[in-house]
Amino acid sequence: MYKSALALVLALAVSPALAQRKDCNELKSEIDAKITKNGVQVFTTTIVDKDGPEDGKVVGTCDGGTKKIVYKRGAMADAPGMAPATSKQ
Repeated sequence: MYKSALALVLALAVSPALAQRKDCNELKSEIDAKITKNGVQVFTTTIVDKDGPEDGKVVGTCDGGTKKIVYKRGAMADAPGMAPATSKQ
């Protein structure tokens, strides 16, 4: 009985952390920092809708899975439906 109650308490304590929606701009900034730390000089990360175009590699999802962050090494031209791109040089 004690183990069941403990498991329930732990599950309830962890569930808010799992259900939190990550802000896209915050996550994009974190991803940009990691890519820069890995030595990549020129790249683009773009926030697109979940079903939107992806010209590159999906490196994250945000806003509860409604959007995704697409990474492309080098400069990337803006495509219709994409949020403004950020290039690191």
